[in-house]
Amino acid sequence: MTTEAIQHPTIAMDAVESTQIAAIGHDTATNTLAIQFPGKGDKPGSVYHYANFTADDFKAFQEAESKGSHFGKHIKKNTEKYPYTRVS
Repeated sequence: MTTEAIQHPTIAMDAVESTQIAAIGHDTATNTLAIQFPGKGDKPGSVYHYANFTADDFKAFQEAESKGSHFGKHIKKNTEKYPYTRVS
């Protein structure tokens, strides 16, 4: 039995001012949102990819006054609309 590594797009991310989210990025070709959560100590946090995330969705997220609040209200609760995968 062989196992193939799942390929995830490499998405450039920008740091954001938030206590709950370290960085965000978006791939328009695949409509994938990338979120890096804060790590502990000097270790980087986990990165998750959320599918079906349009450019308009990303713009609203970027412009949100609170990234953590926006994530909780609009993304985290909608796992059917935005299924996610931990990528690192």
